[in-house]
Formats: sequence, C-alpha cells, structure tokens
Amino acid sequence: MDANRDADRWGALADGTRLAIVARLSDGPQAVGQLAAGLPVSRSAVSQHLKILKDAGLVEDVAAGTRRIYRHNPAAMAALRDQLDTYWQRALAGYVDAAEAPTKEE
Repeated sequence: MDANRDADRWGALADGTRLAIVARLSDGPQAVGQLAAGLPVSRSAVSQHLKILKDAGLVEDVAAGTRRIYRHNPAAMAALRDQLDTYWQRALAGYVDAAEAPTKEE
C-alpha cells in the first residue's frame, strides 16, 4: 500500500466538484463536455479537475477522435472501497468491544 498515493486519492475526492465528477462517471464513461453540462463550472474547469483525478489515478481516459473519454479506474476505486471497508470493520469492532466491556457498576 502506498500511503502517499492513497492520500492523493482521498485528497482529490475532498473537492466537491471532483466528487461530483466521480459520481457522474458512475453512470459510465463520458467526455469533458458531457460532464461539464451538468456542473456549475466551465468546461475548462472540469478539464482541470479531471487532470487532478487522473494524476491521483482515479480516472482514466482514452482518445475518441478529437475528444477524450473519461471513466473510473476500477483498480483505484476498488482500493478506496477496500480502505473504507477496513475502517468500517475496525470501527464496528471497537464499538462491539466498548459495548461488551464491563462497566464500573458491574
């Protein structure tokens, strides 16, 4: 696990516009123009956000004529999901431990 890469991924998702772009890509691959059409920022701004997401490894692009089509990077998304699952399992285990711990009154 590369902690810096993981931090870059989580950091990239910390921006609301980038999170919205990732959510929109959940519907399937899209070009910059398609993504920009539903967002309150310019097409140029969407391109800049996509560059950050691509640098973090969260999205991939392919050329389609003069356009670039973006989609999720499945491996990166799976890695984030695995991290969340790990955090969630630890939190649940801690809750169970706290709930089952003897109290001072016992």
